[in-house]
Amino acid sequence: MSEKEQEQIFLVSGICCADCAKNFESELNDIDTIKSADLNILTGKLKIDGQIELTELRKLGQKENYQIDYYNNQVLAVPKKYYHAKEFLVMVLAGTLLLLAIVFEKMQIGGQLSVGLYLLAIISGGWNNFKKGFYSLQQKKLNMSVLMSVAIIGACIIGQYEEGATVAFLYAISELLENWSTEKSRQSIRNLMDLTPAKAIVKRGREMVELLVGDVNVGDIILIKPGAKIPLDGSVVSGESAVDEAHISGEALPRDKKIGADVFAGSINTYGFLEVAVNKLAQDSTIAKIINLVENAQSQKSPMQKFIEKFAEIYTPVVMVLAVMVGVIPPLLYDGDYIGWLYRALALLVVACPCALVISTPIAVVSAIAQAAKNGVLIKGGIHLEGLADINAIAFDKTGTITKGEPKVQNVISLSNIGENDILQIAASLESLSEHHLARAITADSKDKQINLENVYNFIAIPGQGVKGVIKGQEYLVGNTKLFNNISPEINQLEQQGYSVIIVGTATTILGVITISDYLKDNIKPVIKRLLQKNIAVSMLTGDNSAVATLVATESGIKEFFANLLPEEKMLVIKKMKESKKVAMVGDGINDAPALAIADIGIAMGKKGTAVALETADVVLMKDDIAKLDYVMELSKQTKNIIKQNITFALLIKFFAIISVFPGYLTLWLAILADMGATVIVTLNSMRLLKKASNI
Repeated sequence: MSEKEQEQIFLVSGICCADCAKNFESELNDIDTIKSADLNILTGKLKIDGQIELTELRKLGQKENYQIDYYNNQVLAVPKKYYHAKEFLVMVLAGTLLLLAIVFEKMQIGGQLSVGLYLLAIISGGWNNFKKGFYSLQQKKLNMSVLMSVAIIGACIIGQYEEGATVAFLYAISELLENWSTEKSRQSIRNLMDLTPAKAIVKRGREMVELLVGDVNVGDIILIKPGAKIPLDGSVVSGESAVDEAHISGEALPRDKKIGADVFAGSINTYGFLEVAVNKLAQDSTIAKIINLVENAQSQKSPMQKFIEKFAEIYTPVVMVLAVMVGVIPPLLYDGDYIGWLYRALALLVVACPCALVISTPIAVVSAIAQAAKNGVLIKGGIHLEGLADINAIAFDKTGTITKGEPKVQNVISLSNIGENDILQIAASLESLSEHHLARAITADSKDKQINLENVYNFIAIPGQGVKGVIKGQEYLVGNTKLFNNISPEINQLEQQGYSVIIVGTATTILGVITISDYLKDNIKPVIKRLLQKNIAVSMLTGDNSAVATLVATESGIKEFFANLLPEEKMLVIKKMKESKKVAMVGDGINDAPALAIADIGIAMGKKGTAVALETADVVLMKDDIAKLDYVMELSKQTKNIIKQNITFALLIKFFAIISVFPGYLTLWLAILADMGATVIVTLNSMRLLKKASNI
């Protein structure tokens, strides 16, 4: 059996606690028939390398109140909205019983009745916690549920029934709030998934059949009505329209689509009726890749996230030992108040829960990556998101990155008594029959200037040199310096300045020249300027000659450049830069792939970028908008700041709570309130990133 055949994917609903999910994952990894298990707490996707029956998996999941089913690869989905009716009712019941017990006790009604109500409040509010704690102890692991269970039971042993019931009630509230906050994070992924319809109208002969997108094959013709979402990637075979691709590329304005144009799943057809030939299966579509990147964001953990997880693993047992010491040593050596110090120890156990600390990083990372995807930037994991904040040098490819990759006529220069428009007319008439990329620039310029083309006879293309043909009885030549004799110093100077020079003339006379160059992207200059103002070193790597590189570098404001580079030489330049700097490489072509791979962060242009570059890169600018570079680097810094805020806040809360234990200021209910409050606050702080606009 192949590795692919051994992989099983399940969908787990009801996950609210990162620690519980980790324990569940750990238990699965201990099963002999399972090589590895990976549970994504935000998407609920459980990947198992090995074999396990669904019934057995569900039995194990019941201990954590998880609902488990097979994952349908044909339909991208996260767990359905987890409506917390059960948790809400438990909270209400525990709160009502607690309130009644307090009222009866204060009114001195019933005597033992209030104690019974306290115990019922403890059982109703803490039952789920007790089950999880028992389950963790069976695995010989300490987590929040164990700590909370010990604290509640300990409170009852020392006669603090009200404290125990209050802790159980607050725990029920905490569980409800954790479920809610986790659900809010999941919603960011679900919003992406809701972009694509579940079904598509497929043309089968003369019939129209509605099928699930997973059942549509490559080559099928699907029908897209005005106002409908496009369900699959494909190419237009009939019709015209404008398509809103904002969710895919981040581009605000709809793009015109005609026959032959590519369309993407998740985009919206505005006014026209389109027939589209499917060229990618549902799971291979652009939006599916975007979703998968967001889903798997937590799989590539940042250094900060790895540190926090390791810290939490050490932190909990250390505080557990400290709690035992607090409960035993002071009364032995100090005042003999075993009950008082035991109470302090129980409060310390409650505050030892690392939930706020553990959740401080992953929710911030996922929120940022989801927001970036919404704005046309794909980040392939938390490690790359964090890495962007540390970049202090950026190397740009030239063509398609700094420049548009679309050569344009710069000047038409007459070197005879023939006017400039006449020279352009001759050149465009001949070049209209050529497929060369510079020929297309000349014909486009003549069209812009509304110059009519002449009929050409006896047209001949001369490989590596140019073209020739007869116009109105005169043979003309259009091409490079190899096609002509007696090249003037003026023409040589133009080439040295970095222009592609097209010469127009006859067999004996040069009539004029046309200078062509690729032109800068509209927003590249301000982007370079802002990067330099932030003390980020900027350089350009290109395979073009030094003259062209000098021209582009000068126009864009880049002081350092490397020309005449082969792909492997680009890689060596990046490798050298990495010796002293954290380097990002921005490129779009196959020749950029080695440099993208070796850079600390590889950034690819998604619109025109090759498949190789997209696969190699760590970050993808879907719209080819270089200004998004500013956005994503700022987003990275803000994410890192928010994570630092979360960690600092969580640790400070724990520190002050632990300090207040010893003088007896920290009650059990204050301890859980502090833990619950910290968890909710860091979650809400992380979700601020979901509202960050693309212009930050």
